[in-house]
Amino acid sequence: MSITIYHNSRCSKSNIALKELTQSGEPFEVVNYLEAVPSIEELKTILAKLNLKPIDIVRKTEKIYLEKFKGKELIDEEWIKALHENPILIQRPIIVKDDKAVIARNEEAIDGIIQI
Repeated sequence: MSITIYHNSRCSKSNIALKELTQSGEPFEVVNYLEAVPSIEELKTILAKLNLKPIDIVRKTEKIYLEKFKGKELIDEEWIKALHENPILIQRPIIVKDDKAVIARNEEAIDGIIQI
């Protein structure tokens, strides 16, 4: 059993999720995804575990989205490339445990993935 959190220390939701994971006592790995950017293959794997399309994990309030991507119709491969090249666009935090993953923006999602 392995748990990974894709974390941004400047994000309050991500910091809450990290605290919850720490308190759970479960061992986990922290990936500061803005520095250790997930590869295109890693993004595909994460999306499969989330059971989401790339557009579903795009942060649509980010400046880069508004300037470069808003209103564009991109195919999944193009969105994955955009997420890889602009990791700030990736929703956070994402917690992956084995073959499941969640966007852990609330306590229920965090607890749900920890208790799998």
